[in-house]
Amino acid sequence: MFAGYELNVFILLLSSALLTGMTKTGINGLGLISVPLMALAFGARESTGVLLPMLIIADIYAVIYYHRSAQWRFIIKILPAALIGVGIGIITGRNITGDNFKVLLSVVVLSMVLLMIARDLRKKRDKIPDSWWFAGILGLVGGFATMIGNAAGPVFAVYLLAMRLPKKEFIGTGAWFFLIVNVFKLPFHIFVWETISWDTFQFDLMAIPVILLGAWLGIKLVKLFPEKVYRWFVVVS
Repeated sequence: MFAGYELNVFILLLSSALLTGMTKTGINGLGLISVPLMALAFGARESTGVLLPMLIIADIYAVIYYHRSAQWRFIIKILPAALIGVGIGIITGRNITGDNFKVLLSVVVLSMVLLMIARDLRKKRDKIPDSWWFAGILGLVGGFATMIGNAAGPVFAVYLLAMRLPKKEFIGTGAWFFLIVNVFKLPFHIFVWETISWDTFQFDLMAIPVILLGAWLGIKLVKLFPEKVYRWFVVVS
């Protein structure tokens, strides 16, 4: 099946695999780079189906390494709204054309980038509430963003930064949250959007060694960050 694809597709795929692995084990912000790279390689809608199994593989690695650090009360608070957001994303993506999906994907990714910039600019002035409504709003937005573009990282980072978690708890909580959400998305990509098939899954199988390398590199790099430095790194990334 690989014969019809050009070399640049494999370069983009493996680059995304490396960035995905690093993102999931703590090098925050690189995941947003993977989304446009995969869209260039496979197309906007199709790329979401190729990328999702890669994300799940990296999530599993992160959960295995950081599972004892997860703070479940924060996951439980945001998860219901996130799943509703995923549902809205499923319906939206199912009922728009390929060109409109490309536009929507671009809007989602751009919005997440702007969110990161706004978070950085306002970090000294914002007092983010530890409340159910705050978690609900971020959950809805993040769920929609992750279904449309696998791009909810900045939303969940804002949520966990507000909870002021140490770096291991930050990464471990995020790892479990995204593993649950991404597995929840899987059957909808297979049976509703039909963006995952045996053909697309073969790309994911080929990317596994690079994903694991990226995850290993992420763990090694995170260990070099003191707690305060890591928090600043998450803020600016």
